[in-house]
Amino acid sequence: MVSIVHLTGVLLTVMLILAVSWLSGRKVKDAHSFTTGGKSGSLMVCGAMLGTLAGGQSTIGTAQLAFSYGISAWWFTIGAGIGALVLGLFYSGPLRRSGCTTLLEVVSREYGHKAETVGSILFLIGIFISIMSQVMSSSAMLGSLFGISTFWASIAGAALIMLLVLFGGIRSAGAGGIVKLILLYLCSLIAGIIVWHIAGGLTGLREGLDNVYHSPALAQFSGLTDVESIHHRYGSPFARGVFKDLGGCLSLVLGVVCTQSYAQCIWSASSTPRARRGAVLCALFMPVIGAACTLVGIYMRGHYITADELKSLQAAGETLPAGIGVIENSAQAFPAFILQHLPAWLGGLMLGTMLVNILGCGSGLSLGAATILVRDVYGNFKRRMGMTASPLSSLAQTRLSIVGILVAAVIATLVFHSSFINDLGFLSLGLRAVAILFPLCLALWRPGRYNPSRVLLSMPTGVAAMLAAKFAAFPGDAVYYGLAAALIIILTGKNRRPIRNEG
Repeated sequence: MVSIVHLTGVLLTVMLILAVSWLSGRKVKDAHSFTTGGKSGSLMVCGAMLGTLAGGQSTIGTAQLAFSYGISAWWFTIGAGIGALVLGLFYSGPLRRSGCTTLLEVVSREYGHKAETVGSILFLIGIFISIMSQVMSSSAMLGSLFGISTFWASIAGAALIMLLVLFGGIRSAGAGGIVKLILLYLCSLIAGIIVWHIAGGLTGLREGLDNVYHSPALAQFSGLTDVESIHHRYGSPFARGVFKDLGGCLSLVLGVVCTQSYAQCIWSASSTPRARRGAVLCALFMPVIGAACTLVGIYMRGHYITADELKSLQAAGETLPAGIGVIENSAQAFPAFILQHLPAWLGGLMLGTMLVNILGCGSGLSLGAATILVRDVYGNFKRRMGMTASPLSSLAQTRLSIVGILVAAVIATLVFHSSFINDLGFLSLGLRAVAILFPLCLALWRPGRYNPSRVLLSMPTGVAAMLAAKFAAFPGDAVYYGLAAALIIILTGKNRRPIRNEG
């Protein structure tokens, strides 16, 4: 149950993180000081990257996936960590030497402004999916805290994200990220240690799974027929299939490399060595946080069932087994663990840290999506139509766009509420990677060697192939199909000799 101690802890933690962010934000006098060169040290770079990577998908989403598929849920944070490592070790130097401030600017300089426009639209799709996952995460958190339905929790989460955008968005992600990093890392470690202690290690975790799946109706509902299948699902790193789980990891690795917010952290560093060290630190922290969240999810599976599973038990004439609790849905596994199994003061601290992290990620993504929509999509439309003025100011357009994006995200969340949060994360980052990975790499390391029109065509073709594979449920992960389609298009347009595109 939620106590006054929990709520006090949440309030104090949120106030602490927002205060640090506000004080840090006062030092930023203009956009140039953040987007180019900057003065961030390794810890600030690490904090800014963790501020987005360790959001609702890495914590609530990982515990949710572990609730249903065990240790294979760890791939999300492993992939994120490897992605940060690759970005820091291999891309930090070329990106900083490029003289650009955005990834799409790097692509545009080599392949023309049309590539930038197409990339912006495709990025918008990927970002919107991530916004959905943050709304779902905030909904799970608020639903657990206040016992409200998914409908009202989704609306409340979107409203809080909107307020945080107005508060200041992501202007001081570095300092706030450091505070969140320290709090989230310590709380995750403590949560993992507590799980290990109260469960009695691996043996206790297995016994919990055997106990909850002792019910024939519940085992049938989950598609598990015997003890061996239970242990395989929860103990195998490839519970959903080798190509599926490795494909999800690949989506994270490449998606981190191809996402502007993470590249922005590299550009904000005071030097390339500091950028590298910050990315390497982030890579070390992510899997540890994921391991703790995975343990939480497995423990909760052994002691709780969802409301839908309870209905299946009742329909089969079975009763709820002794010692088993009920949560509304699997996304509430981590919040419910915090409320039921941690000391109230620690639970409030962790809930506050996770809540502000989720809302901060959502606000930054919403602001970025609105900026793309107003500046690139609507701005290009105005230029093509010969419009020199707009009835609304740029600020009003951005605010209305944020409202529209979050309303659409709430609707999509309610439609796809049964989806795994991490699956949305895999899809979102995979789409961004398919859209610009090859154009970005070729612009950085092989300029002038590929036909710009073919490179441009590869971007929507790859994304279309990935989405088609996703909705048609092709074997493996959809990212393979998207990358293959994009690469085939590019390779058919290789120039005989290097040329520079001036468009």
